[in-house]
Amino acid sequence: MILEMKVPSPGESITEVEIAEWLVQDGDYVEKDQAIAEVDSDKATLELPAEESGTITLKAEEGDAVEVGAVVCLIDTSASKPEGIQPEVKEPSAPVAAAPVPVNTSNNTYASGAASPAAKKILAEKGIDTSAILGTGKDGRITKEDAVNAVPSMGQKVDVDGRGVKRSKLSMLRRKVAERLVSAKNETAMLTTFNEVDMSPIFELRKQYKETFKEKHGVGLGFMSFFTLAVVRALKLFPAVNSMIDGKEMISYDFYDISIAVSGPKGLMVPVIRNAENLTFKGVESEVKRLAIRARDGQITVDEMTGGTFTISNGGVFGSMLSTPIINPPQSGILGMHNIIERPVAVDGKVVIRPMMYVALSYDHRIIDGKESVGFLVAVKEALENPQEHLMSNDVKKALEL
Repeated sequence: MILEMKVPSPGESITEVEIAEWLVQDGDYVEKDQAIAEVDSDKATLELPAEESGTITLKAEEGDAVEVGAVVCLIDTSASKPEGIQPEVKEPSAPVAAAPVPVNTSNNTYASGAASPAAKKILAEKGIDTSAILGTGKDGRITKEDAVNAVPSMGQKVDVDGRGVKRSKLSMLRRKVAERLVSAKNETAMLTTFNEVDMSPIFELRKQYKETFKEKHGVGLGFMSFFTLAVVRALKLFPAVNSMIDGKEMISYDFYDISIAVSGPKGLMVPVIRNAENLTFKGVESEVKRLAIRARDGQITVDEMTGGTFTISNGGVFGSMLSTPIINPPQSGILGMHNIIERPVAVDGKVVIRPMMYVALSYDHRIIDGKESVGFLVAVKEALENPQEHLMSNDVKKALEL
């Protein structure tokens, strides 16, 4: 019996995926539930498991965009497993940089494969020679998409002259992130306001309780729980920041689903901490750890990255001192946290050294005014500089469940 394996739907509103990598080869014997491919959607990378055991015939190539429901391979379930032969399976891995682009040294343009008829027509209309394009299709073939995305060089050629050049196709996830970032810049009235936070009180609390906290709960007492709970408090005080625009209407929420930007092997991912207002320090730290591990291992699902009402981006873990984070549509606000550096500051008329951190709030000025944005950021600052009062109700041990 020949089984047709079709692309399952990764989530609502997703109609197309891209074959990121085949983990088996054409003609291999595969076991039921064995991962045979990695597919990229515009939100996540997912594994495609074999539906039955048998010999596989691939019907799509790496890099192909295929519609949900399309047949990508056939499995001959009547085939028996070869005796003493293990199927060759490639382990999923992080993307590897493409090999240097071959160079045609006679005219300093890229060597490339043939162009499809549709690609030739589009390139001819643009006045671009096929020798100047590096195709992303099989064996360097120039596809219609390559031709559509090609930009005339305005008479200027890059002098490669035998030096190494790397070129690789952007994943569907990365392309979607790029589209969303450009959309956020073009379709929102984005503005950023800044403040600074003295992190001494949090440093003292962590120094005193982090070991006990980790021993009891199995997770560390990091900064994200303080950031998240401070944001929830500020959102309650300034609900406009927890709102979105839908056409001519403003939608406000009485719950707080906080998106946290994390770096995964396929790029930026933004999983969501659901109902953060109901979580304790232990709850937030446990959820952050769980989501970060899933993102790192490529196991995060579309549902886990959908529906946040506000985003926290902690560029400080990479050493960022100051930035203007871009709103995560359709949300209306994003808080950027940065690295903590000891700096001289004035306290009660004296210069002292304190661990200071800059914070930045980017917001959609269409529905959030200066009063709300500045007030929100001040509320975050207040909570971080006095967590015992604003986040722990003056009972540290109870708040940390010690």
